[in-house]
Amino acid sequence: MNLHDYKDLIGYAAAVLTTVAFVPQVLHTWRTRSVDDVSFGMYLAFTTGIGLWLIYGILEHSWPLILANTPTFALALSILAMKVRYGGRRANPS
Repeated sequence: MNLHDYKDLIGYAAAVLTTVAFVPQVLHTWRTRSVDDVSFGMYLAFTTGIGLWLIYGILEHSWPLILANTPTFALALSILAMKVRYGGRRANPS
């Protein structure tokens, strides 16, 4: 077997790792309700990008992309929602 034969396996492994990487941040943010250090702009751009990858995966019928980006999109969106709900702006020092 050559590397091309393993492309879906590589995609699924990448999907698991990149999705699982978000779980600790989501749990931490949810438990502490602290979003001070979360960049709204970064998460907005990232979540939009993940959403676009999900749409692309659906259009291409690519299960690794669909399975990776569906939960990652939900996790990133939850961070954005917590950022909006819990604020996250620090007071400016006087």
